[in-house]
Amino acid sequence: MIKPTIGRVVWYWPSMAHGALRGADEQPLAAMVCHVWSDDCVNLVVFDLNGIPQSQTSVFLYQGETDRPSVGFAEWMPYQIGQAKKHKD
Repeated sequence: MIKPTIGRVVWYWPSMAHGALRGADEQPLAAMVCHVWSDDCVNLVVFDLNGIPQSQTSVFLYQGETDRPSVGFAEWMPYQIGQAKKHKD
């Protein structure tokens, strides 16, 4: 598990309720942690496809230990996961 901290960059996957369909070619949105509630709940500033920021509060931070959520969630980028594994050993 990677502990979230303020200022860290994550990927944000919008909820399908917001009109985002997760197709094979869909990309996540860039986001930055603004507040940490717990190891799996954060507030984010999310940048849309045009770079316009918006806030998302109490977002689930997926750590890969369960099935992916169907509602909006954040996750670490593959590089960050690789670095955390490398430094864990």
